Amino acid sequence: MAILATDAIVLHQFDYLESSRILRLVTRDGGVRSVLAKGARRSSRRFGSALDLFAQGTAQLYAKPGRDLDTLSGFDVIRARPMLAEDMGRFAGASAIAELTLRFGRDASDSALFDVVSGALDALATAASDEALTATLASAWHIVAELGFAPALDICGECHDALPPAATVLFSHASGGALCQRCGRLAPAGRVLPAEVRDALRRFLSGDAGAPLGDAETRAHQRLLREFLAEHLTDGRPLRALEMWEEQRW
Repeated sequence: MAILATDAIVLHQFDYLESSRILRLVTRDGGVRSVLAKGARRSSRRFGSALDLFAQGTAQLYAKPGRDLDTLSGFDVIRARPMLAEDMGRFAGASAIAELTLRFGRDASDSALFDVVSGALDALATAASDEALTATLASAWHIVAELGFAPALDICGECHDALPPAATVLFSHASGGALCQRCGRLAPAGRVLPAEVRDALRRFLSGDAGAPLGDAETRAHQRLLREFLAEHLTDGRPLRALEMWEEQRW
C-alpha cells in the first residue's frame, strides 16, 4: 500500500458506520479522491478542522491499486475558509464549484485543476454578498475551460472562421460555441450573444469575474452555463448544488 502526500481540499463529506467519515477531495497529485477517515466521528483530535468543508492543506493518503477508497492517515490544514459558511451566497457558490469538480474531475494528477479550484474558493471566501454570484460564474466557466470544454467565442464552432471581436453572434450549445452568420442561419437553435456578453465569457473562462453583473445579466449567464453543461458534460444526472445556487437568489 503506497502513501501519497499531496495538497488537498475537502469538497464533500458524509458519515460512515458508527465512528468514521468518508471525504471527497480534490488533490494536486491524485486528482479527485474518496478517502476514509477512520475514527473521525469518535474523536476530533486526530483530524481536527481537516474535516471541515473547503479546508485545504496537505493530506497523507494510503492508496491501494484497484481500490476506489483510500485511507486518510493525516491532514495538515493550511486554510480553513470559514468565511464561506458565513454567507448563503458564498456557500451556495462554493458548493456548486465543489460539485462540478467532483463530478467531472479525473482521478489522476491535475495540478492545474487543483489551482483553479483553490483560487475559486479563495475568491468566493473574500467576495462581498453582491459579488458572490458573478464570482461563482467566473469560477465555474474557468473549471469548464480547465477540463478542456471551453466554448468557442472567437472562431465559428462549425466552420472555424474567425469572428469579428465586437460582433453579435449566435451561440449554439450543440456546435460548441459561437457561430458565424452563414453557419448561424443553418443552426436549428441558439442564443444571441451581444459583444458585451462575449467579453464577459472571455473573462470568466480565464477566471476573471470583473464587476458584479446585474440581476437580468446574471440570470442569462446562469441559464447559458446550465445549458452548456447539459449539452457537453452531464450524463443525465442532475447537478443539485448548481440548481440550488441558480435558484437561491430568485
